[in-house]
Amino acid sequence: MESKEYAIEVENLKIRYRCLKKVSIRKSLFSPKKSKVETFEAVKGISFKVPKGEILGIIGKNGSGKSTLLRALAGIFSADEGTIDLHGHSVSLLSIGVGFQKKLSGRENILLSGILLGFTETQVREKMDEIIAFSELGDFIDLPVKTYSSGMYSKLAFSITAILETEIMLVDEVLSVGDAKFKKKSFKKMRQLISNKERTVVIVSHNSDTINRLCNSVLWIHDGLVKMQGTTQEVMPKYEEFMA
Repeated sequence: MESKEYAIEVENLKIRYRCLKKVSIRKSLFSPKKSKVETFEAVKGISFKVPKGEILGIIGKNGSGKSTLLRALAGIFSADEGTIDLHGHSVSLLSIGVGFQKKLSGRENILLSGILLGFTETQVREKMDEIIAFSELGDFIDLPVKTYSSGMYSKLAFSITAILETEIMLVDEVLSVGDAKFKKKSFKKMRQLISNKERTVVIVSHNSDTINRLCNSVLWIHDGLVKMQGTTQEVMPKYEEFMA
């Protein structure tokens, strides 16, 4: 039997947030007791593996730890316990609200994003015109990103990740943003990207249709723990029944 080659291996991953309770300056200065720091465990010991070339969907209700897990895979959050092994693969995170410098122009953000993804300046500049054309932003590409609408922001984010192809793509709810025409175009591009058997994709979505149409397997997270993992056909009916 042929052994599987894994692109992602996560072992007993735990991620905690530190929550500082509001305390008045007077109280903090004159009280001998230190203000209590509470911790909230968003991810409570998750383990899973993703074979190379797999398209994994991550589902779960709001607050279950899905986006935290995705950001940990992207290297934005570090593990408090446990390990994440991407086996040296290049990784990109496609998520609204992550990674753009608001004061810089769209063009400057393309360059910065590409370099942060591990591409050279020359490689990014070679793809620049293609990214701008796909984004449909026209002259707005040279305006600061802070002037963009959420739709324009998502178009730029999608275009960078779609054109600067990495070995692991992490997608957070981004396919549901933008006008109908761009949504259709991005879905088609996404299908093309993930049809590459060398690329591994992880998609976080609340949209059952997206998961059913794009993913081979599903990881269902509930309150920071794995509730179920299996094929899309196995997991989605149980999840939909649970959510109903």
